[in-house]
Amino acid sequence: MVKRDGASISLWQDTVEMFTPINKSNSNTVYDVAIVGGGITGVSTALLLQEAGLRCILFEANTIGFGTTGGTTAHLNTIMDTPYNVIEKNFGEKNARLVADATKDAINLVKHNIDKYAIDCGFEEVPAYLFSQTKSQFTYLDEIYKATAAAGIETEYSDNIPISNYFNKAIRINGQAKFHPLKYVFALAKAFDNAGGIIQQYCRVLGVEEQRDQILVETSIGNFSAKYLIYATHIPIGINLLHLKCTPYRSYVMAVQLKEKEYPDSLIYDLYEPYHYYRTQDINGEKYLIVGGEDHKTGH
Repeated sequence: MVKRDGASISLWQDTVEMFTPINKSNSNTVYDVAIVGGGITGVSTALLLQEAGLRCILFEANTIGFGTTGGTTAHLNTIMDTPYNVIEKNFGEKNARLVADATKDAINLVKHNIDKYAIDCGFEEVPAYLFSQTKSQFTYLDEIYKATAAAGIETEYSDNIPISNYFNKAIRINGQAKFHPLKYVFALAKAFDNAGGIIQQYCRVLGVEEQRDQILVETSIGNFSAKYLIYATHIPIGINLLHLKCTPYRSYVMAVQLKEKEYPDSLIYDLYEPYHYYRTQDINGEKYLIVGGEDHKTGH
């Protein structure tokens, strides 16, 4: 279980109460779409479909935002852990640009929802910095820069970075952002609820059976029927090939306050493997420096 700060715990209690009791749904109803997973992916999808005129039900094994969404350090990026030079090498420049366009659309969707639903979630548009510290990283950063620019991401070389770490080269990537993920997702869940969508918290999906013209969803609180089903759970339930390919990883993060009060206003990443990242978040008027990284396979 991910430990939460006091503000997050309060938000958690609010959302539990918001969608409790969870008896509004009718097990005899055939929903248009059933969505499994109440993180940012599942809730965003459910809201879009509900507002498009479909009747949706969302199942969450715990509470909305409990898993990865509630534990993320909330970088909104057009750059990913896999850089564009690797994407371009494996899939071609056209598909690298397609990935870049999709990441821009995702951030624009978040901005649209924040404006539409007047969500107070600490959203800020900020640049990101990648910096190298060794000779091999120096060369690799050039490759990243060229492929990132070719994919259509606004990037440029920079003579400085917002933290005091040593570096021998750096690039700045514009069009990034940060926010408070729980405040955002809870607001979307409320909008979905207001639009007539059904949220079932503490409801684990146990199995799925495809029938002639609908899908039977077996859950811990009963069976439900839908015409379509969407998994927003990282890996679909059951046992399949993806479970052998998707290795669980553990990552680490610290939130600290600085005596000097000099907080960087950007997203910052080094090029080590595993890499480290830095950003600032304002919580209830208090600034925190978030430092994370050192990912490794769980158990290693």
